[in-house]
Amino acid sequence: MHAVVRRYEGVTDRAEVGRRVNEEFVPLIRQVQGFVAYYWIDAGGGVMVSTSVYQDRAGAEESSDRAAQFVREHLASLMPNAPQVTGGEVVAHT
Repeated sequence: MHAVVRRYEGVTDRAEVGRRVNEEFVPLIRQVQGFVAYYWIDAGGGVMVSTSVYQDRAGAEESSDRAAQFVREHLASLMPNAPQVTGGEVVAHT
């Protein structure tokens, strides 16, 4: 399995971003081959974090591509800063 964590700072409207992610983005990434799980986290202080889990690297990379496009097209005014992106192979899980 592979996971990608994206940390967004400077989020201006957490509720609206959360609504759009849940209603519009989650259905898009569920379609990616190898989808396992997705989490959107409000870390407070204008910070939101997503975690995507896929069965292979290709799915994780496609997830990142779709996330970047979705933010550009639907959330740029609410999430003005580029995310910090970390990804890799899952080496332990339950």
